[in-house]
Amino acid sequence: MGRVYTVTLNPSLDYTVSVENFRLGYTNRTVSESLTVGGKGINVSTVLKHMGMESTALGFVAGFTGQEAERQLAGRGIKSGLIAVEEGQTRINVKLQSVEGTEINGQGPKIPVEKLAQLMGMLSELTAGDVLFLSGSIPSSLPEDTYLRMMERLAEGVLTVVDVSGQGLVKALPLHPFLIKPNQHELGEIFGVTLTDRLSVIPYAKKLQGMGARNVLVSLAGEGAALLAEDGSVYEASAPEGELVNGVGAGDSMAAGFLAGWLERLDYRHAFYMGLAAGSATAFSEGLASGEKIRALYEKIARWS
Repeated sequence: MGRVYTVTLNPSLDYTVSVENFRLGYTNRTVSESLTVGGKGINVSTVLKHMGMESTALGFVAGFTGQEAERQLAGRGIKSGLIAVEEGQTRINVKLQSVEGTEINGQGPKIPVEKLAQLMGMLSELTAGDVLFLSGSIPSSLPEDTYLRMMERLAEGVLTVVDVSGQGLVKALPLHPFLIKPNQHELGEIFGVTLTDRLSVIPYAKKLQGMGARNVLVSLAGEGAALLAEDGSVYEASAPEGELVNGVGAGDSMAAGFLAGWLERLDYRHAFYMGLAAGSATAFSEGLASGEKIRALYEKIARWS
């Protein structure tokens, strides 16, 4: 098995607070709070680690908040290839849990051209069989086609997973990513339609395959997921029963679970069920799901599917 890398161009420290009886314009005091490193690629690395798979987190950090992000990554046992930027700070995202999911997201540091070139050089060292996750927003200081440029630098045989929305995803398709993972809303936005159930997403996922994607995994929250695999197989399943605790990171977990499942057996059915299990397990957990919870849900899904 090759090496696995995740890219998070704009990591964050997520400051999540709960406030009882929040009042606008007054001093409010928290009843609970946490400060955790976040970002889509870092979420993927974390879930992979929980499933027993090593990866290296790539991207940019800055300032004392960047140092804390690195410290927390080390605490999770995740190898860091994050590049330090001299000016600015790794962003802090404030999440008001008790106010209908209200968030205030920071901007993050400006990425100098030479630092982007350093990251591009690291990507050039990947070889056939390695896996690269490209996920999350691109900082405003970087070109909109940054992910496309990254894919163009990769050696032949590197498997790419692209989890971005809108035109960023469409532009990546001609380079034949191994896996893309839009949700039904992102898929619908690309084609100007509203998609509400698993069967309705399949024709549009097939269009993305025709545009270059090798495997298309579509998440539909409580409705489950659908997969159009490169070998022509179509899989779809409803989500397992459970109480929704926290949807943050569920999509990242699904992508991580799919990859872990694929690398375990090179079998699409197994990978699909593992992805569905990982996404659901995180949705049923306070944070990103444990490996034990993912495996337990996988057994349940595999039994009744």
